[in-house]
Amino acid sequence: MKPRIEPGRLRELGPVNWVVWQALSRAAGTPDAHLFSTLGRTGGLFRGWLHFSGRLMPGGKLRRYETELVILRVAHLRECEYETDHHIRLGKRAGVTQEILDRLREGPQAPGWSDKERALLTAVDQLVRTRLIDDATWSALADHYDEPRLIEIVLLTNQYEGLASTITTLRIQTDH
Repeated sequence: MKPRIEPGRLRELGPVNWVVWQALSRAAGTPDAHLFSTLGRTGGLFRGWLHFSGRLMPGGKLRRYETELVILRVAHLRECEYETDHHIRLGKRAGVTQEILDRLREGPQAPGWSDKERALLTAVDQLVRTRLIDDATWSALADHYDEPRLIEIVLLTNQYEGLASTITTLRIQTDH
């Protein structure tokens, strides 16, 4: 499918967002990180979103491995190829193996998860599917995480669910 909004260049992004897009593309190992060259068209809103997003990942308090589990599960549930593709690469650096990716696709009921991982993935599934975490799942999650991390899990899941919706709606193409 053709993108609904073409990735911007210097004229559409402005000089600040153009430099940010260039740096983020290099960091992602691609000549054009389409997500950033598209969202960069929003001016200061892009930079505000980038700050918030960066505070969750990679700047959050959760272990990077757990962050990648959340993001990859959201991407799978939302069938967001862009998020999946990007975070498979990032997830590998954080310890997400092919076997773990296969289990992620199966979900929290797959054998092999620790109690902590199962609680985390169950919470992600509930948030994405129902927009709520039930009391039993919250209690299981709270057995493993302190209050700041519980809040972060909700924010991170919703951030990447919303991002998947944005990517899908704008039809942002994968970077390769």
